[in-house]
Amino acid sequence: MGRKDASAVVAPVDQYRKQIGKQDYKKTKSALKLERLKAEAKKSAPGIRDAFLVVVAILVFVLCVYAFFYLNLTTELDLDVDLD
Repeated sequence: MGRKDASAVVAPVDQYRKQIGKQDYKKTKSALKLERLKAEAKKSAPGIRDAFLVVVAILVFVLCVYAFFYLNLTTELDLDVDLD
């Protein structure tokens, strides 16, 4: 069977969590609510940033394709004018 001393020893991680929990009790509920909302906003922000970057990348691609075709068509029209 296990020793009596082994059950009395608390892991450092558990002690740290206990201290953090005690500190949270000292804060008011409104302060805790604000902290939770800030944390949720930070978690959702990268998703919005990634979506924005994807939209910008698609727009740049479309503009490049448009510029490619525009330049090809304008040079063909210029050659037709020179031949007349």
